[in-house]
Amino acid sequence: MTLSEKLRKFILKNGAKEVGFADINGFSPKPGLNTGIVFYLTYPKEIIRNMGNAPTQEYLEELISINSRLDDIGMKCENFLIDEGYEAYAQTKKRLGGDFGEFNSFELPHKTIATRAGLGWIGKSALFTTFKYGSALRLSSVLTNAQLDFGKPILKSKCGKCMECRDACPGNAISGIPWNYTLKRNDFYDDKKCEKYALEVSYENLGKADTVCGKCIFACPHTQKYIRH
Repeated sequence: MTLSEKLRKFILKNGAKEVGFADINGFSPKPGLNTGIVFYLTYPKEIIRNMGNAPTQEYLEELISINSRLDDIGMKCENFLIDEGYEAYAQTKKRLGGDFGEFNSFELPHKTIATRAGLGWIGKSALFTTFKYGSALRLSSVLTNAQLDFGKPILKSKCGKCMECRDACPGNAISGIPWNYTLKRNDFYDDKKCEKYALEVSYENLGKADTVCGKCIFACPHTQKYIRH
């Protein structure tokens, strides 16, 4: 069994829904760690089904739970690679913290690695999207110097002419411009508008201001297909 096969099996056994490997040479934030490992967990269907008036308390609680589980998987993956004789750095939420800079994004987003690994694309909502689960998922990643079997990068949107997420966004944060790898996030999506509306609707729905919403997740046709089947 190759290292890629062993690692993929290990990460899936620890709870991830999907795993991918990407060449991040040239844009890794950690010198020498030019391989990206990315994995995700999905939201349970029943929680997303109840998101017609997002956000909900159960969605917020599941988001927190998923983030914790992703961090746990990331650290286990880091330790696995170190035990195999490689360098590794898990990009956990605990390590990266909540201060993501001017555009609410850290240096190498998980979803950038995920597109480079060929797991999916960036939707018009700026969320990572797949045909199987829509955007009802959350990602994490690990950087390493191990040589793994890279996926084929996806470099442009597969949303086509769909505007469901744009039309569902009360904050008008989504322009409808399709993503491609040359664009910066704020070329097609306004994170400040999203944040402003999220603070308002979370206070209204949850009784406290938080940067959670989820309307675009619920609206995505691929998400809807996932929760119907």
